[in-house]
Amino acid sequence: MAERQSRPNLGEFAMIARYFAPLAAKFPGALNLKDDAALIAVSPGRELAVTTDAIVAGVHFLPDDPPDLIARKLLRVNLSDLAAMGATPLAYLLIAAFPKNTPEDWIAAFTEGLAADQAAFRIDLCGGDTVATTGPLTLAATALGAIDAGKALRRSTAGEGDIVYVSGSIGDAVLGLAVLRGSLPGLGTGARDWAVGRYRLPQPRVELGRRLVGLATSAIDVSDGLVADLGHVCVASGVGAVIEVDSVPLSPACREALVLGGIARDDLISGGDDYELLFTLPAARVEALAAVARETGLILTPIGRIVAGSGVSVVDAGGRDATPRTSGFRHF
Repeated sequence: MAERQSRPNLGEFAMIARYFAPLAAKFPGALNLKDDAALIAVSPGRELAVTTDAIVAGVHFLPDDPPDLIARKLLRVNLSDLAAMGATPLAYLLIAAFPKNTPEDWIAAFTEGLAADQAAFRIDLCGGDTVATTGPLTLAATALGAIDAGKALRRSTAGEGDIVYVSGSIGDAVLGLAVLRGSLPGLGTGARDWAVGRYRLPQPRVELGRRLVGLATSAIDVSDGLVADLGHVCVASGVGAVIEVDSVPLSPACREALVLGGIARDDLISGGDDYELLFTLPAARVEALAAVARETGLILTPIGRIVAGSGVSVVDAGGRDATPRTSGFRHF
């Protein structure tokens, strides 16, 4: 029997397209595995948005992070996918692969974190599985959300001329991880606490996602990095995009870190784990979006535009190329 050749340079999305998308080809609601969640018709006029995400110790969180915050991050990264579709969360399933001899008090604290966010986001656990592992702590959740049929926000519907917006601020999570790893010792206490909090406890923009239904032409949550995730929208929509790097919203903590010189702007805009919403809409809907910003209390910043072509270009105020060395996080 011939040996199977390894493919060390096969990226995550190429692997999905080549090996897993064909398995989903006959199920329309899978959307060719190109969106944040699947869509399943459950009753006349309603669809179920289904998404799943896994987090692994040493990859998505630090092994000594507080267990309640690990639990809440797990839920929130999945709720962020529902937000990117404009869906209302309903329930979730949990898979937990606990290292052998995990203390019971650790599991108790972990479930306390789940309970806190179940109350905050009005969702409930509806099933799952727990197993023991000799490897690192590995957790996965499958989140279920509801939305009116045909109304879900998609990655594949951005149009040429649309304005690109992002919620909140970008780069805080990568700064928080740098702080937890001992970098930037000169960063002020307030900035350190803010950044670490943003890394450990992202804020899924569930209400914003619901408000964007019928307003935004496309949406995605920023998990892999601003440039990489906008690139996913461009591929799905068959368009290109231009980001004005000076327009990307940075928190005071990130601006302080840039002054110290302990982190590069490229890292902030491509680091990932922000879980803000990145979305597009026509210029004619800007005033309606301003009303959404006022009502939700969120800062929604225009950072670029959708153009003909392909790929994402990043430019400075003078129009010069400012594309970061890497576009975002890659699993493979």
